[in-house]
Amino acid sequence: MSQNPVKISAVIACYRDAEAVPIMHQRLQVVFGKLGVDYEIIFVNDCSPDNARQALAELAAIDPRVVVINHARNFGSQSAFTSGMRLATGDAVALLDGDLQDPPELLEAFYHKWREGYDVVYGVRVKREATLFLQTAYKLFYRAFRGLSYVSVPLDAGDFSLMDRRVVEALNSLPENNRFMRGLRAWVGFRQTGIPYVRPERMFGRTTNSFFKNLGWARKAIFSFSYAPLDFITWTALFTVGCSSVGIVLQILGRIFFPQLTPIGFTTLIVLILFIGGIQLLCLSIIGSYLAHIYDEVKRRPPYIVESVLNPPSGVPRDGGAKPG
Repeated sequence: MSQNPVKISAVIACYRDAEAVPIMHQRLQVVFGKLGVDYEIIFVNDCSPDNARQALAELAAIDPRVVVINHARNFGSQSAFTSGMRLATGDAVALLDGDLQDPPELLEAFYHKWREGYDVVYGVRVKREATLFLQTAYKLFYRAFRGLSYVSVPLDAGDFSLMDRRVVEALNSLPENNRFMRGLRAWVGFRQTGIPYVRPERMFGRTTNSFFKNLGWARKAIFSFSYAPLDFITWTALFTVGCSSVGIVLQILGRIFFPQLTPIGFTTLIVLILFIGGIQLLCLSIIGSYLAHIYDEVKRRPPYIVESVLNPPSGVPRDGGAKPG
């Protein structure tokens, strides 16, 4: 960890957050001023359809510590965080959502934990200001994901975090494009700790998440950090073969000793075909999901394209190099 003066980089993923941008900027300034650190605030405009581009340009014009990255299209929050992390120059990098659901004031507690020697400090959502259904669904997902994953992923922890420079460099060095940041953060290791907080609702507008988007998140997380679905195929196949073997034996014994009770006709055959066919389709869908994941990776398309950068750090062109390294 570097000695004073310490520099902190805040990376904010922005999508439909134009109204929240000035408030985020102001609150971050207060927090960093209170900590007495050097800082930069990197807003990543992930091709937001509102007037976020204009609001960010105005901020960059009046504050040279504000860096604005404009993406060529919407690539998603994980790519937005990756984009900001690759330009960040701080001794530690904080990740925040632009909708103010990640309270900037909590960075003060993150900072002190980091100075104690922790390499990663993340927020633990002990409660959400959301419907009971969503609260329950999120908690169930995190517990299911942790049980299925081959890495120990913290419960109820999102992307909101403060990471040491060496952790950021480790994450930046990973070549994969399908990035699930909280899983990758756990995978790289280092000394980590969590700080509990209550996650508020969006200050402005409606959430950009939906039930199907959340299912997509869950799918990406599981197929990126778990082999459990493939194990499920193996055990299902063994179970089906076992049941078939037992069924054959029972059918033969039934025909010999209880011919009047032994099932006959097309109904039994149709049920068995549908059962086995359903299992086969389920197994194919699991294999297909892994193949699609692999296909995305082997194409080696970049996870984002930078259109322009305002107030770029020294050595970075205003087009962000067009393509990430």
